[in-house]
Amino acid sequence: MVTRRNMLIGGGAVVLGAALARPSDKGGSYPEYFGHLNQLLRSQEIDRPVLVIDMDRLDRNIDRVAKSIGSGKGKNYRIVVKSIPCPQLVDYVAQRAKTKSLMVFHRPFLQEMARLRPDADILLGKPMPVSAAHHFYTEHSGAFNPATQLQWLIDTEARLGQYLELAKTQNLSMRVNLEIDVGLHRGGFANVTDLASALKVISDNPQHLSFSGFMGYDAHLMGLPGFLAERELPKVKARYQAFLEVLKTRFPQLLHDGLTFNAGGSPTFRHYESDTFVNDLSAGTCLMKPTHYDIPILKDFEPGAFIATPVLKKLQGANLPALEALGPLLRGWDVNQAQMIFAYSGNWLAENEAPPGLSPNFAYTSSNQQGYNASASVQVGVDDFIFLRPTQSEAVLLQFGDLVLVRGDKIEARWPVLPVGV
Repeated sequence: MVTRRNMLIGGGAVVLGAALARPSDKGGSYPEYFGHLNQLLRSQEIDRPVLVIDMDRLDRNIDRVAKSIGSGKGKNYRIVVKSIPCPQLVDYVAQRAKTKSLMVFHRPFLQEMARLRPDADILLGKPMPVSAAHHFYTEHSGAFNPATQLQWLIDTEARLGQYLELAKTQNLSMRVNLEIDVGLHRGGFANVTDLASALKVISDNPQHLSFSGFMGYDAHLMGLPGFLAERELPKVKARYQAFLEVLKTRFPQLLHDGLTFNAGGSPTFRHYESDTFVNDLSAGTCLMKPTHYDIPILKDFEPGAFIATPVLKKLQGANLPALEALGPLLRGWDVNQAQMIFAYSGNWLAENEAPPGLSPNFAYTSSNQQGYNASASVQVGVDDFIFLRPTQSEAVLLQFGDLVLVRGDKIEARWPVLPVGV
């Protein structure tokens, strides 16, 4: 039987539950770092979204990569260009890390880096249509020598046949690096039989093809729970070594100094510090450390790239189109809907970083004017900057034109990014 006492208890529980479920204030003022950055950008009258790179943080991240790769005897650091797609930024990293080795994933980037960096050693990071290779050789000129400085990535015997035909018809000598599947299962030679067949084609055509090494990418380790990654890592290394054994025992004529046995990536390069079977490790994104790279193995790396976008409007919050009557109720229930902040552009692959407590409003998701809910504690004003941290680097860094390089309390330079098309 429902008694008055039970009704009071039940009602009290509902009220208590509602009170506990009510959102707390998530807002606040700028952390000191972003407060200074906001003032710097405003003092320079920057009036549009920009991609800011903290050069002091970048320096420390470069040194962390160089120290790790340098701890293993005879290992070479290869810069992943797509992760820092700016020629001057690539140069800066290369000089500080003392390397000339690049990994490129886009044919227009390949052409630009070969033109601008004629002393570079370039490895393709993914297999390209043979038409891309044809375009490259047709348009390339300058001191960069593809026959000795460029490694095309080959993932199947069929693609190898296409490249061989191109080399014959164009009278080319092409270096080819074979992609091996060490567990990612995203393509590449997956068994020793197919690998041996490809190595035989290379061995039989020395006038047009030269073997330059293996590339084994292991990014799947990044997404695995810790215990599975620990179990998978020895298997990754064993697969790589099995392919090496085929090369050494069955095709010793292809062995020579200067072969590239590439592995790793930003989330995994530190796994190879004590290994000797690889001599070339790639990394790029960790230099910027976007949010997707907040992983234990990179815990000492610092976020170094931020989107800064001006505030265009600051309005009373929670006034949804066609649902204006709900506004007071929403603002009364959730203090984080007290304000609406509209930013210049938006809808990037990025997460809010500063000031804290901004959350995208579903009704105003826009690449033109992104709307954010905010509590009254968020003391950002019109013409101030909202800062977002990219979730990745390669696509985001290309969206803002010149990168803005900041060191301390100064803008040190503005550097153009690579052209997406040539």
